[in-house]
Amino acid sequence: MRQAEWARDLARQLLERPLPRRWAHTQGVAARAASLAPLLGEESDLLTASAWLHDIGYSPELVDTGFHSLDGARYLRDVHAADDALCRLVAHHSCAVYEATERGLLDVLNAEFDQERPELVTALTYADMTTSPDGLPLAALDRLAEIHSRYGPEHLVSRSIRNATPCIISAVRAIQAALQEQ
Repeated sequence: MRQAEWARDLARQLLERPLPRRWAHTQGVAARAASLAPLLGEESDLLTASAWLHDIGYSPELVDTGFHSLDGARYLRDVHAADDALCRLVAHHSCAVYEATERGLLDVLNAEFDQERPELVTALTYADMTTSPDGLPLAALDRLAEIHSRYGPEHLVSRSIRNATPCIISAVRAIQAALQEQ
C-alpha cells in the first residue's frame, strides 16, 4: 500500500463521521495535491499523504494542545511511527509557525519537528489554501477571507492567518507559476 492510500484511510477514520465538512475539505486538498504530481515526481506520494493527514489534529480523538498541526503530527509520530518527512509536513503545513506563535507553542513545534523541504511545504500550502471547506477549488484570497469570516476578526486563528498571508500568497503564486511553466 502506498503512503497516500494509508493516509487516506487513516484520515477517513478520524474525520469522516465526527467532522464531515473537514473531511470534505481534506478530500479536496488531497485531490489538489495529487494534481501536482507532474511537478513533484517521486515526492508526489508524500505530498498527497500529507494532504490527506494535514488536518487530522482537529479530530476530537486527537485534540491535546488545541493546535491541530502539532496534535496531528504528534499522533502520526507517536501512535503510527509515521515517516519523519510526513510528520514534519503535517506539523508545519500552511505557514503553521504563525499560529504556533499565537498559541505560545513555537518553541515546542520547532523542538519536536524540523522544517521540511520548502518545495513540499509550498505545494501543501497551495493545496490547502486553494481548497474550500467543502473541498472545492477556491482562490487563495477567497479562502483567507472565508477563514476570517468563520473565526471572526479577533480569534487567534484569524490573527495567525493575517500574519501568515504573505507566506501563504507567496506559496500559492510559486506553485501557480510552476504550473504555468509546464
